[in-house]
Amino acid sequence: MKKFVNDPKQYVPEMLKGIALANPDTLKYVPAYNLIMRADGPNPDKVSIIQGSGSGHEPAHVMTVGKGMLDAACPGDVFSAPPMDYVYETTKLLASPKGVLLLVNNYTGDRMAFEMAQELSAADGVNVKTLFIDDDVAVQDSTYTVGRRGVAGNFFVMKAVGAAAEQGADLDDLLRIGQKVDSVTRTMGIALTSCTPPAKGSPLFELGDDEIEVGVGIHGEPGRRRAKLTTANEMTDELLDAVVKDLPYVAGDRVALMINGLGGTPISELYILFGRAHERLTELGITVGRSYVGEYCTSLDMAGASLTLVRLDDEIEALLEAPAEIAARVF
Repeated sequence: MKKFVNDPKQYVPEMLKGIALANPDTLKYVPAYNLIMRADGPNPDKVSIIQGSGSGHEPAHVMTVGKGMLDAACPGDVFSAPPMDYVYETTKLLASPKGVLLLVNNYTGDRMAFEMAQELSAADGVNVKTLFIDDDVAVQDSTYTVGRRGVAGNFFVMKAVGAAAEQGADLDDLLRIGQKVDSVTRTMGIALTSCTPPAKGSPLFELGDDEIEVGVGIHGEPGRRRAKLTTANEMTDELLDAVVKDLPYVAGDRVALMINGLGGTPISELYILFGRAHERLTELGITVGRSYVGEYCTSLDMAGASLTLVRLDDEIEALLEAPAEIAARVF
């Protein structure tokens, strides 16, 4: 393993410290809870938006804290859900008179931590609600989830509810918006290689030189099938066909199209995938209204990509267009 690592046990704290030092006017690091929060939070005039999940998916979620998106993120270790007490303390610390919305990618460990934290916070008098995100079409269940997994489509939920919260929406309306965006968002990914967690020091799983994992999860979970490497167009077609048919998206739809890199894929390759997906959608009579190409939800250094579609309407598109000021400048 060749990585810029000191003590693997300090990998996440050192990363969080660096993020805060790079953004001293806007972000605050609270080491006790692995917490990155807005320096001006909590704001009594808006609902606080909090997300967690494991580390290793940067820029999600610790680099998406800021005006117009998250108010705080409390990650766990690499690919591990945050401890329940981290979520609980973060919820109390960010509690606003207008309430707190917890965003949770649909993995078993994350659900347990956030659901318990919600119960404890509510018992303390915090007005708190939870929204589960489950955009992955690859598998219905895995050993890590109850139902579908939450993957890169999570970005669109964060962006929409973050913008609406900034505009003064109440907690019930934010829950409605988040559920609406999640309901029209679908994602699937392909891995060309595994990834190497710092604490493990070796690849998380093995892929042959001519193999790919179709429908891989962002923690390396198996997808629909192990297959032979083929062309970029053929891999894009497989992702797009699975995503389009799932909702389904139909002729006349206007969509946001995201090609998300999983951490080890050159941006040039992502644009090759985007170009093919855009052409195919045009052939299907589906209009690409908003375009996203880059790294939004990674899997450490995994070579691979995921494809996300969001069916747009006036409300969703306006929220996606709203400004945001966060550490991940790609947004």
